[in-house]
Amino acid sequence: YRPVALKSKIEGNVIVEVATDIYGRVASVKVIEGQPELFKAAVAAVKQWVYEPYIINGKPKSVKFKVTVKFNLEK
Repeated sequence: YRPVALKSKIEGNVIVEVATDIYGRVASVKVIEGQPELFKAAVAAVKQWVYEPYIINGKPKSVKFKVTVKFNLEK
């Protein structure tokens, strides 16, 4: 959570489009929709992740897909 979003008690989902390289590392992240106050935190989180490489005919490929990052405060 970013401090301003936490202080304002903002919750919600941020949908991002992720592109990975042939090794499964995140190459780019583009915000599709969600709470603007949560955009930077969602992008920062996704950039840390590493995915299993997408394999076609035995060869790794770069790929694009959507990810939903959920922000929920404990109650």
